[in-house]
Amino acid sequence: MVRLANKLSALKVTNVNKRGWYSDGNGLWLQVSASGSKSWVLRFNFAGTRHHMGLGALRDLPLAQARVLAQDLGRRLRDGHNPLADRRHLDAVRRADKARQMTFDDCAKAFIKAHRASWRNPKHAKQWESTLETYASPVFGSLSVADVDTAMVVKVLEPIWADKTETAVRLRGRIESIMDWATVSKFRSGENPARWRGHLDYLLANPSKVAPVVNHPALAWAEAPIFIKELRERDGFAARALEFAIYTAARSGEVRGARWAEIDWDAAIWTVPAERMKSRREHRVPLAPACITLLRSLDANAEFVFPGRQGKMLSDMSITSWQSEFEASRTALRPVF
Repeated sequence: MVRLANKLSALKVTNVNKRGWYSDGNGLWLQVSASGSKSWVLRFNFAGTRHHMGLGALRDLPLAQARVLAQDLGRRLRDGHNPLADRRHLDAVRRADKARQMTFDDCAKAFIKAHRASWRNPKHAKQWESTLETYASPVFGSLSVADVDTAMVVKVLEPIWADKTETAVRLRGRIESIMDWATVSKFRSGENPARWRGHLDYLLANPSKVAPVVNHPALAWAEAPIFIKELRERDGFAARALEFAIYTAARSGEVRGARWAEIDWDAAIWTVPAERMKSRREHRVPLAPACITLLRSLDANAEFVFPGRQGKMLSDMSITSWQSEFEASRTALRPVF
């Protein structure tokens, strides 16, 4: 049976607005959506399965061009080729070409951009950029991310693995994350060359053996009263902030950013908002009598509980200087509790 072709006219195609399917013959259809947009679809059977293949919007593909394209695809179909499979293969080739153009540095920039908003400290992004630019970029930054291999990663890490172990460990993790991002983004495939377990751990020494972690010496609990007594004798908001941090076992940023509005005097509770917490969750801290006494000795009319210069938030260096003078850290004081 002869199949009718060229059923539609340019005028019909332009004027039709009713939602539906309009056949031009030989499997070529004009689809009009509920919103009035128009596009071409090729309907065909291949290996006993019905397929719909989009050819493009009417605004980009006039009737005459759509017919020529449908005829070309029809010839491929008669020769035993699936037009959809051909398209997928071409798309894969194009993605591969694009991947070869995506360098490691390009992927690093894209990864940092994607995750910057989730990093609390702006310095974190700068640290990523600095370490990658200093160590990774000179070796393989300009290379296609698909070509970066284990030998290149080792070449970056090995020179600093013994002397700058902490930096090297963080750098390895950052390279691994970027390579994972590139794999998920289809810019590379295969094993992650920066993976540690079962991979680089066979090529590089265990970092904990190269540079063992040395913790701050803890203050003996029996010496805590003496330490607090000496601290109370010091003037200034930095000393009071450090004392408050000791009572609450809170982090520097949480204490320095404390505002009077966060203090519930009746319940003796300090509520730290989520944005100042490392866990990003609101934290309620019970205040012992010593905390309440300390707070009542301060000016509750200021915005910050422990204000710095000109009423602004106290700097972290202010507290750090007190710690240095007393040869102790907040972390070293926590075991006392």
